[in-house]
Amino acid sequence: MSKIERDEHTGTETTGHEWDGIKELNTPLPKWWLYTFYACILWSIGYMVVYPAIPFAGENGYSEGTFGYSQRDVVAEEVAQAKAAQSQYLDQIAAKDFEEIRGDQDLMAFAAQGGKAAFGDNCAPCHGTGAQGFTGFPNLNDDDWIWGGTLSDIYQTIKHGIRWDEDDETRFSEMPRFLDDGLLERSQVEDVTEYVLSLSGNSSSPEKVERGAVIFAEQCTVCHGESGMGDRMQGAPNLTDAIWLYGGEREDVYSTIAHSRRGVMPSWAGRLDDATIKQLVLYVHGLGGGEQTIADEAEDFAEEMADEPVEDEAAQQ
Repeated sequence: MSKIERDEHTGTETTGHEWDGIKELNTPLPKWWLYTFYACILWSIGYMVVYPAIPFAGENGYSEGTFGYSQRDVVAEEVAQAKAAQSQYLDQIAAKDFEEIRGDQDLMAFAAQGGKAAFGDNCAPCHGTGAQGFTGFPNLNDDDWIWGGTLSDIYQTIKHGIRWDEDDETRFSEMPRFLDDGLLERSQVEDVTEYVLSLSGNSSSPEKVERGAVIFAEQCTVCHGESGMGDRMQGAPNLTDAIWLYGGEREDVYSTIAHSRRGVMPSWAGRLDDATIKQLVLYVHGLGGGEQTIADEAEDFAEEMADEPVEDEAAQQ
């Protein structure tokens, strides 16, 4: 019978294992810890029996459990309930035009919140969570619009996209690559660049501006107009303001003229239902840069006039 060795400092038995003079003590786990561990094992076995737990088992790819409970079913039911609660609003949004929606305070509030959520899910990756935009992706908060900022304009843009080959109704414009296509020499592109910068007061070379004005009149006015203020029907931006989609530095403008840009926005028709697209339109329009139609402006003017106090001429006399 082997002799039991005990540690001289603690009096605890050793296991017989030793490393570099250090001996391992045979210290058992506390009984309360062991009992808890065994109880957890029993609990896990019971859980696997009554609840879904084992992957790669059963018809659905997991064991269904004797209770028949499924968190997926619970989530599906909650989603169905949420959709049913929203359907009364969504059906109205799908059936009504924008002015009718804006005339209903509750419906407009719902549409604005729904549009905000849809924007975060679908549009924020390009335009930013605050719709502030980035280089190549327009800021949707200001009042500078390439294709128009009325409700109908925004609806057309979101629904059918820009230069989206898969949609026959997509908005389309194509700026020539003046240098790459051999339409202009490098020096001519530099002159036009200087003239374009002069339209917003950023030129520093009167000689180049003078030469660039002639080239601009020959090559660019058909889209951007003689004054350079653009044409929304063609998607030609206004060159007289200080708002630039791809940057307003000299090298940025030069690169745009020389090589063109041709940015693409996807068509959301087919990806989103019409009610969701309408909510997006109302949300984007309400960010601060949305424009009114002439009919809207006339209606607002009539309302303002109706609110003006009527002076009593007899009282003045």
